Amino acid sequence: MKALIRFILLPAFTISVAQAQITTPIIKANFGVDADLRSNFFNGLVQSGNDDWFWLPGTPGTGQFMVDTSGAALLLAQYIANPNSRRLPFYRTMRFPAYSVVNNRLLVDAYFVRDYHGDDSTVFASGSNKNGMSPADWTCPESQSIPDKNEILDMMLHVRRAGPNVTDSMWMFGGISIENTTGNRYFDFEMYQTDIYYDRATRRFYNYGPDAGHTRWQFDASGNMLAPGDIILTAEYSSSALTMVEARIWIDRNDLLINPVGFNWTGSFDGANAGSQYGYAGIQPESAGAYYTGLQSGNNTWAGAFSLVLGDNSVVNTYTARQFMEFSVNLSKLGLDQAKIFGGDDCLMPFRRVIVKTRASTSFTAELKDFIAPFDFFLAPAAEIETQTPMICDTGSLSNIYVMNPIPTSIYEWSTTNGHIVGSDTGPSIFVDTPGVYIVKQYLQAACSMYATDTITIGSFGNCNVLARNLYDFRGILLENQARLSWKVLENLYARGFYLERSTDGIHYSVISLTEPQAGKAGAAAYEAVDDILTVTADYLYYRIRFVETGDVQQLSPVVKFRNGIPGEKEIRIIPNPVRDQMQLLVSSATGGRAGITVYDQGGKQVYRAAVSLQKGSNRIYLDCLAGKPDGLYQVVISAGNRLFTEKILHIN
Repeated sequence: MKALIRFILLPAFTISVAQAQITTPIIKANFGVDADLRSNFFNGLVQSGNDDWFWLPGTPGTGQFMVDTSGAALLLAQYIANPNSRRLPFYRTMRFPAYSVVNNRLLVDAYFVRDYHGDDSTVFASGSNKNGMSPADWTCPESQSIPDKNEILDMMLHVRRAGPNVTDSMWMFGGISIENTTGNRYFDFEMYQTDIYYDRATRRFYNYGPDAGHTRWQFDASGNMLAPGDIILTAEYSSSALTMVEARIWIDRNDLLINPVGFNWTGSFDGANAGSQYGYAGIQPESAGAYYTGLQSGNNTWAGAFSLVLGDNSVVNTYTARQFMEFSVNLSKLGLDQAKIFGGDDCLMPFRRVIVKTRASTSFTAELKDFIAPFDFFLAPAAEIETQTPMICDTGSLSNIYVMNPIPTSIYEWSTTNGHIVGSDTGPSIFVDTPGVYIVKQYLQAACSMYATDTITIGSFGNCNVLARNLYDFRGILLENQARLSWKVLENLYARGFYLERSTDGIHYSVISLTEPQAGKAGAAAYEAVDDILTVTADYLYYRIRFVETGDVQQLSPVVKFRNGIPGEKEIRIIPNPVRDQMQLLVSSATGGRAGITVYDQGGKQVYRAAVSLQKGSNRIYLDCLAGKPDGLYQVVISAGNRLFTEKILHIN
């Protein structure tokens, strides 16, 4: 039936492809589509202005690169020192905050993924895994090798608008490198509305859509879109050129009888089997004109800042001919630009997660081979707020509340139900001088609906004297079911006792232990205490020192906060964030040992490097390396053993 439909529609389809497809180098939305990865380099020549995936040092121009390359030199050095690390996957996101306007183009998001190499644990089992099936029915082996014509090495994806506004066309750019460079190669970029994910332990997919494993596009009787669904872009490259790109959307079969607003049906429809109610239907724009571009690399094309790891585990700096394939799609012209379809919100995006797959042949229902596990897209960090002073005095105290994961392009608006904000109530942080409940609302852009919100409660000490200057450097680590705390005093003779207090909510504290002062010792002194937390089940633990001085004066230390062994705990956190001069690195280490800390600025330049010792458990490291540095985004990279941990920070003077 599928072949018959294509035969009947062949004349119209041929005309559409001829108008739709460009297979020569071109710049779209100021992004070079020439099967080359270099900014300020187009069609084999250095020229200033066009953006691209990476920047090759020494190439001048105003064009920008999209992929965050922080730590690239360290990763390549690790490839040499530890060849087994070449088999490990990793990813990088966009080097600019989501929804930034750069070179007069609105940059939505970007992603780079290096897949597993050799024995791959993200592949489809040999058999009947196909497009159109529910992800619930896909089967994956623990690991297996696959034909080199189907093995994905790297993948990249970027979405931007052709200008700074929602009225400008939205372009999607994709790139993929595959081991084999001869014959035809087939791949899909599949985009989901749900938070689908792949669990390597069970080798199953979860959180897929409700309509036979996908989310269907919905229409009214007049063909107007009521709700968005899943999308798939499928491409075929021959040994000489791009030969086919097709867009499909997931629908109910009955909707093929509707004339949709914004695009036309091509006539193709494939579900899990011939009688499926749901499936992927081919679409094309209502108006003529190019909306696809696609090329493949020439010999000796630069392979980017992370080089290229081949299937035999060797590292090369350039692609062979046809090894890298690049394409672009005008989503607005295709009728898949939600901000234009539904209106009123510049931040509506056409999908949430992406899976990249290879197929055995040109047929849309051919056997699936390799895949890049689902990754987030259009998912900017939702505001999470924190403070180092969760309790303050009723009068005479200040607490700084801040967004831990700020985006410079986001708008943050603060309010309170019963407290008091000192100064501005907008921005990534505020100061408050009264206990109460404080709320932040995050907007990705001024014209967007609220994206996220978070709430924090600042508790009351009552009438007190907080943060004595005598006690300082209060810190701690979690190690083998113990919280180990340490602190110092400047003048020990004034000390009368140190009460270690613990809380599980950051508000109500209980005394855990009393440490007596070191008798007869004058001047500076150091102390420590240990809290056994084996039976404590709270998600978070808060510690402080109640310091009693001569004359029964009681003073309180800052608060140290830990996550209490929650699975999936983030391995590196930085507080506060935004950073002014000083910051604390919270590093979770499974084994301890030596680690390297490197800080890069937004341009990828190294601004700080140091070696530290990590203990097993949770570590706190104090740094002041950004003092005097320019405002902007910085990247902290920690190398421990054969692992890399990274975190972005915003520096504000």
